[in-house]
Amino acid sequence: MAKQDKETYDSYEKDVYDNPPAGPMGVHRGARSAASRAMPYVIVIIVALLAGLLFWGVYSGEINNLKMPWSSQESPTTSSAEKSKSGESKSKSQSDSASGNKADASNADSSTDSQQNDQNTDQNTDQNAEQNAEQADNATAQQVVNTGTEVRVVNATNITGYAQSKADVLVQAGYTSVSASNPTGNVPSQTVVWYQNETDKATAENVAQTLGISNVQQSDGLVTPIVVVLLD
Repeated sequence: MAKQDKETYDSYEKDVYDNPPAGPMGVHRGARSAASRAMPYVIVIIVALLAGLLFWGVYSGEINNLKMPWSSQESPTTSSAEKSKSGESKSKSQSDSASGNKADASNADSSTDSQQNDQNTDQNTDQNAEQNAEQADNATAQQVVNTGTEVRVVNATNITGYAQSKADVLVQAGYTSVSASNPTGNVPSQTVVWYQNETDKATAENVAQTLGISNVQQSDGLVTPIVVVLLD
């Protein structure tokens, strides 16, 4: 039989690799537990929750209040101190505002009192001015001698024509309305010049001075403004 030129598997000498052990051969992965299969989903859920919390904290600003383990322990104290300072500033501001309001109210009251005092002063000044003017008018009326005032000269003596002679003296002095007559009714005890109104006082005094009479009296119920009664 001819020798085969082609070498086959059987042409080589057998070694340990040509006798593999019985059973499956190659790399195999063992069966996985339920926990290991669910772990990826749990991780995904946890990451999604953390991402949602982070987004909510940033959007609402609550992340600034989040206290980390490495944050300084002095933060609460500092925050309390800042709140205390803020409260003191607010109280001081309110106190200053209240003081300002009181000062404004006090100034307003003072201004009102000042205006009232000014008004009272003006009223008193006006009243005093009116009174002074009235007194000045009265004084002027009293001091003015009116030679046109009606004067009656009464002769209560036994001398005939005595009243007429005195009337002539007054006419010569400038009086334009002088008359002489005899007494009717009661007569005074001494020579007198009577006047009825206060405005005739200056004229009555001038009549008395012209006739040399010192007794001048105010009297009611006279027939004429000024009456001269001549006695012995």
